[in-house]
Amino acid sequence: MRFILMLILTCGVAVAQNTNSPAPTTPDRQRTTNANSSKPAPTDTEKPAAPAPKKSAAPAAQQAPGSEGVLAAFNNLLDGIRHANVKEVMAVYWNNPQLNLFNYNGTVTKSWEQVRKNRESSYPEIKDVKLDTRDVSITMMGTTGAIVTCLWTQSQTYKGAPETVSGRMTLVFKRIGNAWKAIHLHSSPDNPNPAVIPPSERPTPSPTP
Repeated sequence: MRFILMLILTCGVAVAQNTNSPAPTTPDRQRTTNANSSKPAPTDTEKPAAPAPKKSAAPAAQQAPGSEGVLAAFNNLLDGIRHANVKEVMAVYWNNPQLNLFNYNGTVTKSWEQVRKNRESSYPEIKDVKLDTRDVSITMMGTTGAIVTCLWTQSQTYKGAPETVSGRMTLVFKRIGNAWKAIHLHSSPDNPNPAVIPPSERPTPSPTP
């Protein structure tokens, strides 16, 4: 009987100790990082990159396609005249027997070769050329043709005597290979002599208000 009582007391003490002892702790598992997890929200110092702007179509050109080349050729011709330089001028004209010019004085010059000879004859006598153009207009005729019109005023010294003249000019350009060449020129006075104008071609006077 005493043995049984001692056994009961011994078990009770053991149960009491197990009850008051702290619960066994389990070691924390190492945290793993998921590579596919979303990034944290950006802070004030780390702003998200701005999205790349969408490419928009280039604005339409103000001039017709190809007119830039025509204008460049036209300006080269003007510069050649200002310099009284035969080589610069003839580089713009079409090197062909069909080239023809309706000149300011009413004559007609045909072929590139004849135009060159005329320039070689007159240019050595011309000095101090000043050539101004206004109301320049370029009309494209497809991708291989163009018409340039303008009003012009030219002053110069010819054989030592100063002279000034003004007029109208029309140039027809043709694209030959990669270059624009003048294939025809028509120049005329902007103030023709009324005495040589037939009555049927005389301008109608404006009505009196």
